[in-house]
Amino acid sequence: MQTTFPRLLMQHAAKRPAEPAMREKEYGIWQALSWLQLSEMVKAIACGLHQAGLQRGEHMVVIGANRPRLYATMLAAQSLGAIPIPLYQDSVATECVFPMQNAEVRFALVEDQEQVDKMLEVREQCPQLTHIFYDDPRGLRNYEESGLSSLDELLVVGKAFAAQHPVFFDEQVQLGQPSDVAALFFTSGTTGQPKGVVHTHHTLTDRAEAGAEFDHLTEHEEVLAYLPPAWIGQNCFSYAQWLVCGYVVNCPESSSTVTIDLKEIGPTYYFAPPRVFEGLLTSVMIRMEDAGAVKRAMFHSFMALAQRVGPTRMDGKPIGVLNTLLYGLGNLCVYGPLRNSLGFSRVRVAYTAGEAIGPDLFSFYRSIGINLKQLYGSTETAVFVCLQPDNEARADTVGVPCKGVQIKVAENGEVLVKSEGLLKEYYKNPAATAEVLTADGWYHTSDAGFIDAQGHLKIIDRVKDVGRIKGGAFDGAMFAPKYVENKLKFFPQIKEVVAYGDQREKVCVMINIDFDAVGNWAERRNLPYAGYTDLAQKPEVYEFIRTCVEKVNADLAADALLAGSQISRFLVLHKELDADDGELTRTNKVRRGFIADKYLPLVDALYGGKTEQFIETVVKFEDGRSGSVSATLKISDAKTFAPVKAAA
Repeated sequence: MQTTFPRLLMQHAAKRPAEPAMREKEYGIWQALSWLQLSEMVKAIACGLHQAGLQRGEHMVVIGANRPRLYATMLAAQSLGAIPIPLYQDSVATECVFPMQNAEVRFALVEDQEQVDKMLEVREQCPQLTHIFYDDPRGLRNYEESGLSSLDELLVVGKAFAAQHPVFFDEQVQLGQPSDVAALFFTSGTTGQPKGVVHTHHTLTDRAEAGAEFDHLTEHEEVLAYLPPAWIGQNCFSYAQWLVCGYVVNCPESSSTVTIDLKEIGPTYYFAPPRVFEGLLTSVMIRMEDAGAVKRAMFHSFMALAQRVGPTRMDGKPIGVLNTLLYGLGNLCVYGPLRNSLGFSRVRVAYTAGEAIGPDLFSFYRSIGINLKQLYGSTETAVFVCLQPDNEARADTVGVPCKGVQIKVAENGEVLVKSEGLLKEYYKNPAATAEVLTADGWYHTSDAGFIDAQGHLKIIDRVKDVGRIKGGAFDGAMFAPKYVENKLKFFPQIKEVVAYGDQREKVCVMINIDFDAVGNWAERRNLPYAGYTDLAQKPEVYEFIRTCVEKVNADLAADALLAGSQISRFLVLHKELDADDGELTRTNKVRRGFIADKYLPLVDALYGGKTEQFIETVVKFEDGRSGSVSATLKISDAKTFAPVKAAA
């Protein structure tokens, strides 16, 4: 698609001026913003930013949740030829310093007082930051910092300038070219400093169009924008595809009202990482365990039918007359009300990505009539690389290459991608760019995988993380930590896992329990506990987790390639892994190397044969204070199984 985002905005405003472009929930009421109103807002903000001195090619940071005025500001910056940089709203101030220094940011638009405080804190290290605009004025009345002003004030200035120069905005929009840089996305920095991924209007719109064509998206879709705009996935679904398709993006009131807002909007096109789908299913199962005996029996009976025939039905294959009738009854009594309770009654297409999704979880949603599929992509590929066709959705693949994508697998098993959506470069990092982009246009994904007989891509793990067991019964066997971690996370009671085993004789893991799920499990068994640390170390919890670990081992034993990745020993951590403590990235990916260093005594105890180990850990609280959590952690052995030999 040879266009720019501001041009797409103006096209929608011209063709469909009165139709809603966005909705925002304020004080419990949904407020609609039409395409014409949005274009006028973008025009005023752009003129105001021009008056403030924002230059073509300059970077502007945008920090906040999904809000129409933040989206409008990104469009306004792009209209002037400037480049928005969305940053995570839950990042601490120090995490904002490198991106802002790297991109020499002078302008920032933030959502509220919390983000203003963050920008004022980084000013000492980023003295070039001269302009800070805020959307929500609450709590900011007495702030007298230089260069700090509200978006409302900027709009007043912009409207006055636009009235005096009526053609300025349109001229600026027409100056923009598809090859111009549209946005800069910083990676999560799993292994070091974040890298700025440079995307043009063309790379983003081309992939957005490819995804829209694949799933037949139209302007009639409804989308709920609730994930961080700084994440490329949310940005593609609620910004790039929004402007390409012209559908409605709905912004929830707050993170705490998302589940309510989801039910009220009833999106037709939905996107969430597996963690969200896990959380929704966990809440359903917790409610069902607390339900009456009759309702519980009916639920489990119809769910058994759904698990047996539902996925086949979703794939468009016949399930027989009797099963069709029974499924229809189940739809009336269980599946329909359940979809409605989840907010998925109108979902036509639902996607998950970012991490592998468990087969049971995947099957559950498809079995009750939700068209849940997987996709494969990254920040560097503008998301859309592989997508699953409606009738070929499987838990163990990430789909087939979508329009304009070529895939090949290198000798070391690494997946290489070529498409129109590849990054232009890593900002000010030619060495890193050269590492991932070949001279003939292939992108190194760093993922290990292969194309199966049906043409679907299967991802095993990160290439650098795939290791080998050294010594012991499985000497020389492949070790895929992420694969092991994901299989354990398929259990709703397990929230996070960190696996180790490369160049060691056995695999050991550290586990985070899901506090809500395990807490409910404990309460139904009259098992008292005094908080996360206490619950995590209960003998009954350890025994329950052991059964999960051994089920995973039994599954791994049946896979000739990964039988050596079975888990020999495990412990349950005394605290939840947290991005604020450096243990996770802002996209909730485990920083395995950092954790190994931080919890070295635990790793040594796992491999040293100890049955318990004392640990004290410094933690950061939400208000910025530090504290410590200490506990003596139990270490348990788990049963491993001999590899299952394939039938002759």
